[in-house]
Amino acid sequence: MNIFFITLIIFVLVYLILNWFIKTSSKKISKVVRSITIALAVILAIIMAYAGRYIFSLPFMLMILPLIKTKAGLSLFKILRLWSLLRLLKNSGRFNFSNFNKNLNTQSISLDEAYKILNLDSKKKYKKEDVLKSYKKIMKKIHPDVSPELSRLAAIVNEAKEIVLKDLT
Repeated sequence: MNIFFITLIIFVLVYLILNWFIKTSSKKISKVVRSITIALAVILAIIMAYAGRYIFSLPFMLMILPLIKTKAGLSLFKILRLWSLLRLLKNSGRFNFSNFNKNLNTQSISLDEAYKILNLDSKKKYKKEDVLKSYKKIMKKIHPDVSPELSRLAAIVNEAKEIVLKDLT
């Protein structure tokens, strides 16, 4: 009996939503869908943070970043690229959040790692301008003036740039 009422309620809700879609302009629908997505993501993030599992709220916040127009211009793609750079450096043992003041750079970066850090393909031939363009693109996101905590990461990217430029000459 309960399944019957739940099914009836679902069909009525679907009918009302479809009826609203038919009568509304596409611009208004996109605004409503965007607003609902942002609101649900924020609510879910608050619930997760309140429950003590704030690490799980990160995907919801990442989901709404491209929907919110920020002055910084962060998008999900840029955040994922920065995250992959941090993961690459952490896996190579060059960057650790708990010891970011210690000198972890006892060994030099290999040429292949330097190309990966700069988001370049080590098999292709690049000009100096291409390397500098990729370097500047990364440094805009992680420059110590933007965030002092990223000074170690900026030093690693600087070292990678120097290694790649030496390889070009």
